[in-house]
Amino acid sequence: MNKLKVALLANAKENAPKFNGMPSDQWDDLDSKKTILSLVDAIKAGEHDCEFLEGDSTLVESLKQYKPDICFNICEGHFGDGREAQVPAILEMMRIPYTGSKVMTLALALDKPMTKRILHWHELPTPEFQVFERADEPLDADMKFPLFAKPSREGTGMGVSAKSILHNEEELREQISQILNRYKEPALVERYIEGREVTVGMVGNLRGAVARRMPHDENLPRIQAGLRFFPPMEVDLTPYFETDVVYSNRLKVDLADQLTYLCPAPLDDDMVDDLNWYAAAVFRVMGALDVSRVDFRLDANNGWKPYILEINPLPGLSPGISDIIIEAAAEGIGHTELVNMILDTALNRYGIGKPARIV
Repeated sequence: MNKLKVALLANAKENAPKFNGMPSDQWDDLDSKKTILSLVDAIKAGEHDCEFLEGDSTLVESLKQYKPDICFNICEGHFGDGREAQVPAILEMMRIPYTGSKVMTLALALDKPMTKRILHWHELPTPEFQVFERADEPLDADMKFPLFAKPSREGTGMGVSAKSILHNEEELREQISQILNRYKEPALVERYIEGREVTVGMVGNLRGAVARRMPHDENLPRIQAGLRFFPPMEVDLTPYFETDVVYSNRLKVDLADQLTYLCPAPLDDDMVDDLNWYAAAVFRVMGALDVSRVDFRLDANNGWKPYILEINPLPGLSPGISDIIIEAAAEGIGHTELVNMILDTALNRYGIGKPARIV
C-alpha cells in the first residue's frame, strides 16, 4: 500500500531552550519524548509513514527534506504572544496541510482575555473579568471578591494554585505582582466561580450553518452536527482540598497519574446537553477545527449554571493522563484510535484521500 507521509510536529521538553531566570514551570506545556513517540506509533498504526520533527527554527528545512503529505501538529511554541500559531503560519506559508485549528484561532485561544472578549460579545456565559498590566491598576467597581487570578497566556494550570483565589485587596495585589514578575505577561482576574470544574472534549468539524453569532430564538435547533462529543470529565479534588482547592499546575503535572478522574462526570442528561451545546458554540465562534477541549466551572451558588473558562484547540494527547484521552477511553476509544480519528478528520477537511491498498 502506498502510505501517506505524516510529520508529527511537536516541541519536546528536552529540546526546549534554557535561559537565566527561567521559571521552573516554563516548559510544562511541552510534550515528553514518551508522548511524542506514542503519537508517532499511533500514526504508523494507522498505516501511514510518520516522523517526528521539532517545531523550532529548523522546521522549514526539515519539512523540505521530509516532504510530508500532511502534518499532525501539537506544537505549543517557545516564545511570543502567539507562539502556538507560529508553526501553523509556517505551514500555511509552505502550503502544507495540517491537523487542528488555524493561525488566528490558535493565537486568540492562547490569549485568555481575548477569548473571553469574544465569548462575551457572543453573549456566551463566562465569568466577569479584568486584565492587569500593572499591579497598581484600580479594580473595576463591578468586580467583587472572591476573585481568581491567573496568567493571561499559559496552559497546564501554570500560575494557578490555592493562592489564586483572592478574598481581599492585599491578596489581589500580591498575586498580580507575582504573575507579572514571573511570567512577564498581563494577569487575568475574573470572578471566582465556586463549584465544580468540568471539561468537554470533541473531534470533528461543524456542518450546516456556521454563523458566528448564536441564535437568540430558543426554538431554533442547536447546531452540533459534525462534532463528536466525548463524555464530560471531572477531577475529584477532595483528597487535596487542604492544599489544592482548584485544578492547579501541581496536580496537572506532578500528580497527574495519581488523580481520580470521574468520566463520565456525575451530571444529568440536561446538563450534559447544555455543556455540549456551549462547547459547540465556543468551537464555532473561535473558528476551531478538528479537535478541541472546552473547560467549564459549574456555579454552586447559582443552580450549577455553566460558565465557560476557555477553549484549548491543542489539547494534550499523553496516553492515560490527558483529559481528552481519558474522555475518549470512557467511550471505548483508545489512544491510537483517537489520534487517527483526529488525523482522518483533517484529511477529510482537506479532501485528501487515503491511498488505496495495492493487492
